[in-house]
Amino acid sequence: MVLEECYVPEGKEIRIAISGKSGCGNTTVSSMLAEKLGIKLINFTFRQLAAEKGITLSQVIENAKTDDSYDIEVDTRQVELAREQSCVLGSRLAIWMLKEADIKVYLWADDDVRAGRILNREGGDLEEIKAFTRMRDSEDSRRYLKLYGIDNNSYDFVDLKIDTTKYKPEEIVSLILQKALEKGLVQKK
Repeated sequence: MVLEECYVPEGKEIRIAISGKSGCGNTTVSSMLAEKLGIKLINFTFRQLAAEKGITLSQVIENAKTDDSYDIEVDTRQVELAREQSCVLGSRLAIWMLKEADIKVYLWADDDVRAGRILNREGGDLEEIKAFTRMRDSEDSRRYLKLYGIDNNSYDFVDLKIDTTKYKPEEIVSLILQKALEKGLVQKK
């Protein structure tokens, strides 16, 4: 699979929404795709919110269990930013929240693979990471359903569902670019 050299034609806008649970490669793929197309990456997450507030990611997740403002702030800010210009919006809820996205992509990987990737990225103990990831997935699903009526395990409406264990990030970007070409959203250089 060859990574296509593509661009967004002058006067056109494109919005690509990419979602997936922690460790699926969402940030990596979103970043590479935005760079490849020369458009803005929007990937504002609980991690960035924690840094802004000067608290840990674990604390943000804990606070979000009882304070909806954390989710609402992250989700609202992302969608507002995405509507301003061509972009790749990479977030847990991008495919649901940015309804007008031209392409919606869901990245998937099994729990063990995800935990291994998180371990490689952040270090720590694999079993603790697995337990934390299970807890985080459960809390995320509960909150999304409560706040927005979104079941984040239901994504059959997407343009592409990609098992990230089968492809390298470059290949995933190429699959997304192929879909953009098919839809006439980008052109080859």
